Amino acid sequence: METLAVPQGTFSLARYPIRQQETLRAWDAADEYLLNYLHDEQLLTSSSNILILNDSFGALACALADYQSSSISDSFIAYQGMRNNLKHNKQNPDAVPFRHSLMAYGNPDQPYDVVVLKITKSLAQLEDQLHRVRPFIDENTKFIAAGMVKAIHSSTLQLFESLIGATTTSLARKKARLIFSTLNPTLSRPENSYPKSYTLENTQYQILNHANVFSRERLDIGTRFFIENLPADERYQQIVDLGCGNGIVGLMAAAANPIATISFVDESYMAVASAEHNFANAFPERQAEYSVTDCLSNMPSDRYDLILNNPPFHQQNAIGDFIAWQMFNDAKAALKKGGELWVIGNRHLNYHLKLKKLFGHCVTVASNKKFVILKAIKK
Repeated sequence: METLAVPQGTFSLARYPIRQQETLRAWDAADEYLLNYLHDEQLLTSSSNILILNDSFGALACALADYQSSSISDSFIAYQGMRNNLKHNKQNPDAVPFRHSLMAYGNPDQPYDVVVLKITKSLAQLEDQLHRVRPFIDENTKFIAAGMVKAIHSSTLQLFESLIGATTTSLARKKARLIFSTLNPTLSRPENSYPKSYTLENTQYQILNHANVFSRERLDIGTRFFIENLPADERYQQIVDLGCGNGIVGLMAAAANPIATISFVDESYMAVASAEHNFANAFPERQAEYSVTDCLSNMPSDRYDLILNNPPFHQQNAIGDFIAWQMFNDAKAALKKGGELWVIGNRHLNYHLKLKKLFGHCVTVASNKKFVILKAIKK
């Protein structure tokens, strides 16, 4: 753990899930800039009603827990990180109520005094959030966004201008910047673009995608290659789409394995909601299971026959193979003896080395110039 010292207090914070020899912090310079600004401008009082959006691991929640704060995120990992860090700092883990991204943002009869928003990589997610937060703010709401300079573009500011109102920015500090926006209640704003839908190529399936879902507008080439090579066999009774996104892989696995039960798992609430809609629409007569969780941490052991996985190689802004490694470990624990893990990834990621280390072996199912599909069996 590392220590964040801000005017609101000193807090010991860790990323989640906790890893040995962690080299990354649970906050960034934008968090520090934002908290210092709130203090310097005396924007907080004991009665302040505060909304926190996209708090990565609870740095903002820990600093603002003594106020009437609530937190909204699309990330189960961010939620667990917030609770763990509140507990570690001897704060009530329920001091900052949490809502996920598809829930109502508050009470329209009680506008927020202060809204603080961390800028994420997804412009689509920002657009959706600005639409969703607008009914819960008024002209007196102090709306402050914070992000690293590299994540703030002219398109970012245009969204605030078109959906909230007059928008300005601060000077940069430690490569971070603040955005200030004031609600214009007479502003004529466009409709929310999300969720979006498209027809999956060569099928009749309509695929709905919420704003924070990868490949929202079309099938990406990696997933296309994966579904072209999915296995079909009666021995696959229990199948998991791990890191399911909009659920296309699990949906196509269900089509290829009509007696299987499919479990859709992701840490994004929007992803699992998209997958649930898409599967129910494609197979209204079939049951499936849906879990918003960290990899397979809350899933039973020794249960599944087949796990299908396209691992992400980033957590928020941090790039690395640590998520893939956790997914592979969790998959091994969740598989039955003889169960199979199928993984697709870019060739240069060398997932075969990790799978051989963990399972003792690994075979290539299919490959092309960019992607490789690997299979490992639990012995």
